[in-house]
Amino acid sequence: MVSWSGHIVPFIVTVAIWFVATGLIAWADNRERATFSTSLLIGSIAGIAGLVVILVASLSAEVWAVYLAFIGALMVWGWHELSFLTGASAGPRRGLADPSLTGVARFRQAAATVMHHEVALALTALLLISLSWSVPNQIGATVFVLMFAMRLISKINLFVGVPNSTSEMLPEQLAYLKTYFGPNRMTVLLVLSVAGIAAVTAWFASLALAAPVGSAEMVGASLLTTLSLLGVLEHLFLALPFRDGMLWGWAMPKRTGPQRKTAAQINPD
Repeated sequence: MVSWSGHIVPFIVTVAIWFVATGLIAWADNRERATFSTSLLIGSIAGIAGLVVILVASLSAEVWAVYLAFIGALMVWGWHELSFLTGASAGPRRGLADPSLTGVARFRQAAATVMHHEVALALTALLLISLSWSVPNQIGATVFVLMFAMRLISKINLFVGVPNSTSEMLPEQLAYLKTYFGPNRMTVLLVLSVAGIAAVTAWFASLALAAPVGSAEMVGASLLTTLSLLGVLEHLFLALPFRDGMLWGWAMPKRTGPQRKTAAQINPD
């Protein structure tokens, strides 16, 4: 039986935070570069606070602690996303792709554009896993690792090629990343990715339905179910003619003419 407090409320909370947080990050990393230092300072404070929140919440297995750990994990994740999208922690390579490269050489060059970000995410995931290894509430670490895995899968799909690789939310300072995207095509990898994340979603859903009504286990599993479902949705966006601006256009500052010209030169239609 579906529970309002154990299933519906966690679903609403997850979707609301996902929608608003994505919009706020898009707004911050698409503003003038002079504002990035302030945004990064605020993001860093929020990220460190998120780590503290996860540590405090991990000591309790109550429903409030599950929600707190979930929010803390998203705060840490948002910190990393902001640092990446502002260009502060992307990678050592900041230029266009070499069109003559193929295979492993092309992959190594593409990996160099996001290496710093991926290493930072991996180290944070390992830190959260080690800190949450034997505590009663492991939602914070689980949420972060789940998001890291889904984001890594989406980046690999973009490198290989997907039917819809356009991204209106990619800021000007990272427009060169579009040159590392693969051709617009449907691949077996994308199909398997959607199926795999959908299977994880179904597994979390089964845990949520089997848990005692109103328990912390039910709430935690429902939060993870919704997060995985959003991951399925985001991967479906890679296959369908969906525009990011349809959902987050309200958060996108207007770009100047010269900036649009630069983006067009980097990724011509």
